[in-house]
Amino acid sequence: MNEAYGAQRYREACALLPERMRDAALSIPPAEQAETEEIRLRRFLYLTTPAGERRVRGVQVEPGDLEYVLDAVTGYSRYTAAATIPQGFLTAQGGFRVGLCGTAILEGQAVTGFRDLSSLSIRIPREQIGLADQVLPALWEDGRLLPTLILSPPGGGKTTLLRDLVRSLSDDRGVRVSLVDERGELAAVYLGRPQLQVGLHTDVMDACPKAIAIPALLRAMNPQVIAVDEVALRADVEAMERAVNAGASLLATVHGESVKELWRKPLFAGLLELGVFRRAVVISRRNGERRYAVEDLGP
Repeated sequence: MNEAYGAQRYREACALLPERMRDAALSIPPAEQAETEEIRLRRFLYLTTPAGERRVRGVQVEPGDLEYVLDAVTGYSRYTAAATIPQGFLTAQGGFRVGLCGTAILEGQAVTGFRDLSSLSIRIPREQIGLADQVLPALWEDGRLLPTLILSPPGGGKTTLLRDLVRSLSDDRGVRVSLVDERGELAAVYLGRPQLQVGLHTDVMDACPKAIAIPALLRAMNPQVIAVDEVALRADVEAMERAVNAGASLLATVHGESVKELWRKPLFAGLLELGVFRRAVVISRRNGERRYAVEDLGP
């Protein structure tokens, strides 16, 4: 990733902070800015990098600081984020995802909002345009995408690769892609427009559970490819099986270090046995660099 681009995205995220906090966050060297993945406000200010969290000295977080960030993100109109705040996040202009933690307001078993915020995180997405070129030729056969799983441990880069695969399929190959962006991390839709590049032939279903979004997209948008991030529930898997039967190719990410590990998990072993996926992209890290290996899952 280009260091100047990474530092620029960091500075854009810092614009959401109160002034005294912003000045402290911007005082770190550009190289550290470029590698920062999250800005976290707890009792103190922390920066998350691939090496872990580091505290920014001299900055204490007050309750009003958390409220300031929410107002900065929503333009003092929190009702604009009413659909996602109960899920614990909201999306800022520029594609920044703000995660929330505090005292939940419950109605029955459902969270309807938060009061007395205790911490928040600002995730800094960085697009890697062209990343898909490393693997897409091996996933493409007879003019269509082979159903593909992307695997890595948490924080391994699955979402970044998935986003660029969607962009490349949509823009470079003219494929109709339906993207399920349940947590607002892939397209980062803000006021109806994706803030990140997911392609001109891509339709985004934002802030909707995968089990609901997949059948809705099949009915409404006639997708050639359905892309989803972080499959983890039985209902997600069942919806994906129906999508395959309807003729759509699947592009999905899961947590895992290897295909062998997935075979040991009942939730995913069934998908592999049914041949729902034809390819797997396994992301690993070696000597600080990510590696992308494509595995054939059979016919």
